[in-house]
Amino acid sequence: MKVRSFRDLIVWQRSRELARSVYELTRDFPREELYGMTSQLRRAAVSVMSNIAEGHGRGSRLQLMHFLSIARGSVFEVESQLILAADLGLGTADKITVCEQCCSEINRMLFATLNTLKARGTTSPSSVSE
Repeated sequence: MKVRSFRDLIVWQRSRELARSVYELTRDFPREELYGMTSQLRRAAVSVMSNIAEGHGRGSRLQLMHFLSIARGSVFEVESQLILAADLGLGTADKITVCEQCCSEINRMLFATLNTLKARGTTSPSSVSE
């Protein structure tokens, strides 16, 4: 499949699902966490999809790889915060599990995409297929 837009990337689509799931999870957080865990988790989740889109739009393999690496770091940040949220009893276990599963899938996809880009040595992000 030819990728014409970042919206065509399955990893971006999954990261969008992660962001939605994180927003749903954090709606249940206590009000006093609005500027703490709620804000931090939401920003990290949005960062994943934003960095994938930005990297795709940069037009070079090296920049795409750079932004995909940043996105991967943001996924780890979300995972870490989900662990803390569970430890603190914030949100429901079911919603946290959904978010964790999204993170695992996105991490695998980003890792595979980065490896593919390294192996191919392509110069255009539009040649990335999933």
